[in-house]
Amino acid sequence: MRILMINTLYPPFQVGGAEKSVSLLAEALVRSGDEVSVITLHPEKTTVVEEKNGVRLYRVPLYNRFWPFARKEKRNVLLRQLWHTKDMWNREAAREVGRILDEVKPDVVHVNNLLGFSVAVMKEIKKRKIRLVHTLRDYWMLCPKCTIFRNGTTCEKRCLDCKVMSINRKPASQWADAVVSNSDYVLKQHKKHGYFKNVPSSVVYNIADTNMQITPLERDPEDKTLIFGFIGRIEAEKGIDVVLEATSKLSNPNWRLRIAGSGLDTYVANLKRRFTDPRIEWLGFVTAPAFYSSIDVSLIASVWAEPLPRTLIETFAAGKSAICAQSGGIPEIASLGKVVETYPPRDSQALASLMDRALGDVDRWRTGGVLDPKSLEIFSESAITGGYHAVYKGR
Repeated sequence: MRILMINTLYPPFQVGGAEKSVSLLAEALVRSGDEVSVITLHPEKTTVVEEKNGVRLYRVPLYNRFWPFARKEKRNVLLRQLWHTKDMWNREAAREVGRILDEVKPDVVHVNNLLGFSVAVMKEIKKRKIRLVHTLRDYWMLCPKCTIFRNGTTCEKRCLDCKVMSINRKPASQWADAVVSNSDYVLKQHKKHGYFKNVPSSVVYNIADTNMQITPLERDPEDKTLIFGFIGRIEAEKGIDVVLEATSKLSNPNWRLRIAGSGLDTYVANLKRRFTDPRIEWLGFVTAPAFYSSIDVSLIASVWAEPLPRTLIETFAAGKSAICAQSGGIPEIASLGKVVETYPPRDSQALASLMDRALGDVDRWRTGGVLDPKSLEIFSESAITGGYHAVYKGR
C-alpha cells in the first residue's frame, strides 16, 4: 500500500511525543511492506526530499511568520495571535501539499498533527478523492495551543478565542473517512464537542519500546532511600512544579528526586531558585534506559489532559512503579500497572502523601511493571501496524 503521512514535525525536529510516535509508525509500516512517505515541516525556505530508514520525507517550509518550535523564550502575544490566525487556513501549505499529493499518488493519506499546515491540506486530499484517515494526538482541532489548558488548569469549557480560531475545524473533521485516537479520552473529548460526527472511529495506541534493557541500581542492602524520577518537558503543563512542591511536604527524609528533560530557560531557572534541596538532581537530557536505570518510582504528574503518556508505558516496560496524576489518558495506562497509585492533578499534598506512603514501604515500591505481561502487547509494532492497516482499508 502507498501511504502518505502528514505531521507537523518529524525527527530530528522534536518537541513532544507525537513526532516519535509518527516516525516509529512510518518505519514499522515500511518493514511491513508498505511504501511510506511523510510530509513534515522544517525551518528552511524550500522543500527538501530525503530518505530515512526507508521512509521518504518531504520537509516543506513553514508558511507562517516564524518557526515556533524548540524556542527558549515565547514570542509576544500579538505575533502569536497573528501566527494562529494564519494557521486557520494556510493556502501556501495546502498548495505545496497538493503538489506532493500529485507526485506521490497515495492510496491513503494519514494526517496527524496539523499545526503549521491547517485544515486546508485536508481539502486538497478530498479534492483528489483519496481516502483520508485522521489520527488525534493532541487537541489542536479544539484549541490553537493544542492543550485545552490555560492559566495553570485544564479548560472545563472552550474559551471564546479557541472557538473562534478553530471555527472551521469542526466542519473539516467531517472530511475524514476514519478517525483514530491514541487514547479513548481524547476521542471522547472531540466527539463531545461535535467533531467527527458519524465518522468511523477507533483507538489505536502508539508503538512503544516494551523490551527496555535497564541496569539494576547498585546500592547497600541497608539503604532505604527511595529514588523518585520525572522525565519529560520541564513546563507547567507537565506538573513539575507540583512534584517539587510535594517534595517540600514530605515527612520521611529518605528520598531523592531525579529530573530529566529541558524547558524554557527562565522557567527552569526559576524552579531551581525556588527548590534548592540538595536531594533534587537536575539531569538535563538522558536516554530513557539510563533514566529508568537510575530511579525506583516514576512520577507522571501532568496537569493538562495528556493524551497518551509514553513515559508511563516506558515506566512499566522498565519494571518500575509509578505515581500518576488523574489527567487525560493517564488512568487508561495506569490501570495496567502492578505497583501504582493515582492522585488529583495539581494536588501537591495528595502527591506528597502517596510519596510518603511509598517511602514507608520501600521494598514494594522498588518493584513494578505490569499486572499482566501480555498487556504490553497492545503497544507492539505488530499490533499497531495491524490496527492501522485495518483502518486504511476501511475494515
